[in-house]
Amino acid sequence: MELMKDMKRTHMCNELNKNNVNQRVVLMGWVQTRRDLGGLIFIDLRDRTGIIQVVFDAQNFKGSFEKVESLRNEYVIAVSGLIVERSEDTKNPKIDTGDIELMASELRILNKSATPPIYIEEHSKVSEALRLKYRYLDLRRPDMQRNIMLRHKVKTVTRDFLNKNGFIEIDTPILTRSTPEGARDYLVPSRVQPGKFYALPQSPQLFKQLLMVSGFDKYYQIAKCFRDEDLRADRQPEFTQIDMEMSFVDIDDIISINEKLLYEIFKQTLGVEIKLPIKRMTYDEAMELYGTDKPDTRFDLTLKNLSDIAVKCDFRVFSQAVEKGGSVRGINAKGCGASMGRREVDGLVELAKEFGAKGLAWINITENQFKSPITKFFSQEQLEEIISRMDGQPGDLLLFVADKDDIAFPVLSQLRLELARRMDIIDDDKMEFLWITDFPLFEYDQTEKRFVSKHHPFTSPADDDIDLLDSNPGAVRSKAYDIVLNGVELGGGSIRIHDQEIQQKVFNVLGFSKERAWEQFGFLLEAFKYGTPPHGGIAYGLDRLVMLLAGQNSIRDVIPFPKVQNASCPMTEAPNIVENKQLKELHIKLDD
Repeated sequence: MELMKDMKRTHMCNELNKNNVNQRVVLMGWVQTRRDLGGLIFIDLRDRTGIIQVVFDAQNFKGSFEKVESLRNEYVIAVSGLIVERSEDTKNPKIDTGDIELMASELRILNKSATPPIYIEEHSKVSEALRLKYRYLDLRRPDMQRNIMLRHKVKTVTRDFLNKNGFIEIDTPILTRSTPEGARDYLVPSRVQPGKFYALPQSPQLFKQLLMVSGFDKYYQIAKCFRDEDLRADRQPEFTQIDMEMSFVDIDDIISINEKLLYEIFKQTLGVEIKLPIKRMTYDEAMELYGTDKPDTRFDLTLKNLSDIAVKCDFRVFSQAVEKGGSVRGINAKGCGASMGRREVDGLVELAKEFGAKGLAWINITENQFKSPITKFFSQEQLEEIISRMDGQPGDLLLFVADKDDIAFPVLSQLRLELARRMDIIDDDKMEFLWITDFPLFEYDQTEKRFVSKHHPFTSPADDDIDLLDSNPGAVRSKAYDIVLNGVELGGGSIRIHDQEIQQKVFNVLGFSKERAWEQFGFLLEAFKYGTPPHGGIAYGLDRLVMLLAGQNSIRDVIPFPKVQNASCPMTEAPNIVENKQLKELHIKLDD
């Protein structure tokens, strides 16, 4: 391999244009492609900024042309020469440097490459398993490099904005103690304190509240967080949050500063100007209209509650669902009655069952009648009332789920999205932001037969609902809020509890005795005794945010070195076994 010696890179590939014609430059990078025309060899040279064509002409090249002929894809080279303008018939509008090329006079091969096991090309069709095994090669691809540079840009814009608005970036510990925050902790055994464990933080939640007690007023951190959960396309065992906390603020203050932050991020990365203020919707409104607390509002297809009509009908599936405390809700698939055949409708029924429903009732509205196996159980008046409430017209397909709300809502929510895809009514160029507010403070866990926190146990109850903590905790609203974009939750936060008496009442509802609360959260509760300001904050999922900005479908495509479904890394083969010596040092013995 050759040394660079006196050759110093003068430019990155994409920095060059027609203004550089007749200028001598030195470029360095990887050979993307090679075309040998016999005495005239063209290569595309690639660095992280882009591609430029380099021409080696045997008649004018100063060095050994055999060395040029030995070039292969992914060789690392340094090349010097003169920038010239291409003739009109050879210009390439597909690349930014397509008007020019480099006439090479000197070449140095800095490193050779074996034949790569994956193609280093835009939008590679290689399987994800192979891409992740050779992630360092996959990251050379231009589309992946754009994703990672976009991630860098988002973090830069965020830091610049928050710094200008009086926030202080403060690091919080990675090795901390295990606290019950909802998900399973990753544990780290202590060598010097046998039998004791650190936990990796699920979020910086407790520490950022302590920083408010410390008087820092405005904190932020781009923080690594860890949760030992089953993975999905939008989840990783380790992920990154844009985290912030503020003192002496209310919900409007937090929403206001974060709308301005989002405006800057989208303007500086995509050139998109978000319309402010962003629309707000309560949790109850979102569930009633869309069946989810993160609705995609780029299209209509809202849910309708038909329980008052259904409870009077002779169709026992409907009436019994209401009598047992559930509901009957429907959605109007406009025009699908005319466009879908019976087989496709039956497919929707099976899909609803996959989503968790016991079944899916339907009515197809034609010009002269209502086609459905269930219409015989309804009077003409009841049918007309259903059609009116659902704005039914000839050609429409009405779909119904009768069950408990915690089943009916998610089923219809997912069915709504599936229908929108089939009806092709989602505008992919649209950016629909939405704040969801007034979440319930608690939700009832049927398995454990107790209330659990909807967000976390330090979320403040709504002022008007504090008295309900003792009498009807299920009706207590919280001062929590989520920001949603196109049906994806970007982040969420809340005003926190700063009053010890209210905090203990919340612990009581959650089944925490005073002793257990102090055992689990004593360091925080102790701090709250010494003058705690009102405070609140929010955290964004950086990975999801960048995924949406990049137009990707998986967060794995915007994380440099992600894990796969079983939380392993195909490249490093982590997790892996360790030597017995290490286990003994940690006082750990494995079961056979």
